[in-house]
Amino acid sequence: MEIRTFDTHDLRCALADGWAIAHRTRYVSSLYAALFVLAGAAILATLLLQGFTPFIIAAAGAFMLIGPVILAGFFGIARADEQGRSANLGSLMAGFTEASSAIWVIALVCALLFMIFVTDAAILYSYMVGRTPVWLSGIDLAHTGVRTFLVWGMISGLAIAGMLFCVAAFSIPLLCEHRAHLVQAVVASVRATFGNPLPMLVWALLLATLTMGSILLLPLLLLTLPWLAHSSYALYRRVFPQPA
Repeated sequence: MEIRTFDTHDLRCALADGWAIAHRTRYVSSLYAALFVLAGAAILATLLLQGFTPFIIAAAGAFMLIGPVILAGFFGIARADEQGRSANLGSLMAGFTEASSAIWVIALVCALLFMIFVTDAAILYSYMVGRTPVWLSGIDLAHTGVRTFLVWGMISGLAIAGMLFCVAAFSIPLLCEHRAHLVQAVVASVRATFGNPLPMLVWALLLATLTMGSILLLPLLLLTLPWLAHSSYALYRRVFPQPA
């Protein structure tokens, strides 16, 4: 399996290609993204109403741990567009149903890491912020407990998300197209990540910043989630070109 090296120019091209795909498939892509916007709205509203405002940032970070699995639906849409077919809900579902069953192993890993992070963040919150409600109108980021929670929560999240990013960045699309079995896909993803450390670091920071920022400004997620998902597919096509 050929793994091409790439640079930040390829990232810019992938973002441009992803934007074009998102525009051509905007109806079904936006509909799929809307599911996560609604789920996010429910979670954010619950945290705000319960006075757990500082935990919102941890919740936004936790989305990055389940994000890789939901990409299969977007990849199904992108493949339909790539093949000149009209992308619809069937294309979305095909992203999951036509993928290798090994993708659910990655999903299980994502779920496990998600639970570990959320549990860890909840423990940190209970020790550092406590039971006193912190409302949005009265949040004080200079408060020692809140600041410490955010710092340590970020460190914990970065460590877990970094490991998952290396494993899932390219293994998910490889498994979606049956181009490798589980071990081969994971090894190829790790090789591609460590073989291109600087552009992959830039890519990871870009994905994390735009996704978390969009979750905090939730309506933006309708725009950025399809764009970044299809851009990830476009980058995969550049790094793992289709066999001749």
